[in-house]
Amino acid sequence: MGLIFAQLLTGLANAAALFLVASGLSLIFGVTRIVNFSHGSFYMLGAFIGYSLMQVLPGAIGFWSSVLLAGVAVGIIGVIVEILVLRPVYKAPELFQLVATFGVILVIQDLALLIWGAEDVLGPRAPGLKGIVRIMGEPVPKFDLALIAITPFVLFALWYLLTKTRVGILVRAATQDREMVGALGVNQAWLFTGVFFLGAALAGLGGAIQLPKGGADLLMDFTILASIFVVVVIGGMGSLPGAYIAAVLISVLNVFGVSYLPQSTLVLMFVVMAVVLTIRPYGLLGREEKAGEHGQVGEPELPIKPASLTIRLLVLALIALLACLPFVAPSFFTILATDVIVFCLFAASLHFILGLGGLVSFGHAAFFGTGAYVAALLVTYVGTPMELAFLLAPVGAFLLAIIIGWLCLRLSGVYFAMLTLALAQLVWSLVFQWDDFTGGDDGLVDIWPSAWLRDTTSYFYFTMVIGIGGILFLRHLAHSPFGYALRASRDSARQAEATGIHTKRIQWVSFAIAGALAGVAGALFVFSKGSVFPVELEIAKSFDGLIVVFLGGVKTLSGGVVGAAALTLVQDYITRFEYWRLALGLLIILVVIIAPNGIVGSLRKLAHWLPFGRSKST
Repeated sequence: MGLIFAQLLTGLANAAALFLVASGLSLIFGVTRIVNFSHGSFYMLGAFIGYSLMQVLPGAIGFWSSVLLAGVAVGIIGVIVEILVLRPVYKAPELFQLVATFGVILVIQDLALLIWGAEDVLGPRAPGLKGIVRIMGEPVPKFDLALIAITPFVLFALWYLLTKTRVGILVRAATQDREMVGALGVNQAWLFTGVFFLGAALAGLGGAIQLPKGGADLLMDFTILASIFVVVVIGGMGSLPGAYIAAVLISVLNVFGVSYLPQSTLVLMFVVMAVVLTIRPYGLLGREEKAGEHGQVGEPELPIKPASLTIRLLVLALIALLACLPFVAPSFFTILATDVIVFCLFAASLHFILGLGGLVSFGHAAFFGTGAYVAALLVTYVGTPMELAFLLAPVGAFLLAIIIGWLCLRLSGVYFAMLTLALAQLVWSLVFQWDDFTGGDDGLVDIWPSAWLRDTTSYFYFTMVIGIGGILFLRHLAHSPFGYALRASRDSARQAEATGIHTKRIQWVSFAIAGALAGVAGALFVFSKGSVFPVELEIAKSFDGLIVVFLGGVKTLSGGVVGAAALTLVQDYITRFEYWRLALGLLIILVVIIAPNGIVGSLRKLAHWLPFGRSKST
């Protein structure tokens, strides 16, 4: 009994920092409706700034002063981010905001590397709270007890601020109805800035206060990012009490999971989130969002017409030039072109459900990785010929997409996106931990194509035919009655239902088709590289897909393809530099603010204003 009680206390202590960070994210979302992926970066900055301050402010007073000053400093940094990056895109679709905050992550990562270096730092022990006390015969760190005592005071302070002060009343009013607050004459811009300061400061406090337990490193932003989103979603987006309950639940379960079921620790919180969202689609204490408040990709540009003859001839010319590449360029460029085509097909499959269906998925890499692993497993354990394994790979991804789509499509917006993330993480965990079958972290190797495709040039042409064929198939579907029904489901589900369209069924079928095409891309990938590893199913792979769809243009059918080609080529160049994340992050932020229509949309807009691009009526 003593051991169980001590583990419970450890879980409550771990929940302290998690609640601080998650409460800030929940507060920001509740008012601004920004799903801030850079919130983990504020947590990391709080840890590094707190560490630096503790080096010059010794003693107990210096320690706690450093924690508070770190929170204030991170709050100020949050204000700068809000004014320069987020304020210009508050009225933009949700995907644009997500991509903007992802750009902030890349910028802050390299700035932290530049200032503090690549070495991890060990946080100092809290003065006066060193050592342990024994409770029921079990040792419990004194600092853990201090964290357990501090957390309720923070929760009470936030409750008092939001319920007993004029600022809190305005914040709660903005959470319920932002338009009404604006109509009453409240300056929403500065209200949003103030809330962002508080949310970022809470994240900074969380990073600084955990220093005696964990220190600081350059990966801690991504380490905590999934956890805080899971906590906020389980508790209910915008609910501080819900965030506290979820933080305690997740932290306590993780502690017991490490002791009694260590294999579950990688996905335990995602299992909990999937169960909660299945029972309560908007979290424990969340509320149902207004229709259309989340998940939209912007006003539709109707009609989306088939490409003109000029565009078709231009595409044919580009394909012809691509076909000539092996004869005019070194083999390196042929391999790079193969990678570009594979990524273009993956991005096009994601764009099919995102751009046409308005379904923002954070777990699309699960289908890419499934296609790759199905092919690799068939070749490794069954001795299946490459041709048959290649055909069965998208079937496996298709079946997985049917299951995940059935579970997720009763949700919408952020909740839909987070449930796709949770289920994708379950797939990743299965692959990562099933060492005897999947190879675990070592992956599967020696997965090569048949003899007639072993040559680099031959496989390039094979990839070119399959990849371009898959993209054209998706484009054909977009212009078919099915594609128009899918867009109707995105733009106005209620009106689409009134005309006889079964919107959920249409979305489910499109989700399965997109998963199958992502599986085709995965099969092309594994035979081109000869190996596959769990990294191909990770969250970062899905985020790469979201970024390229945005960069190319969400509202254009070719956006995913163009964005994937552009990002792959740019990354191949800029990753040669030490601070390439800084350059890429700034590029993403600039595109969000200056060219929100993406590459294709901006080029179309430019062509419209050129003399030869205007119609006679203009």
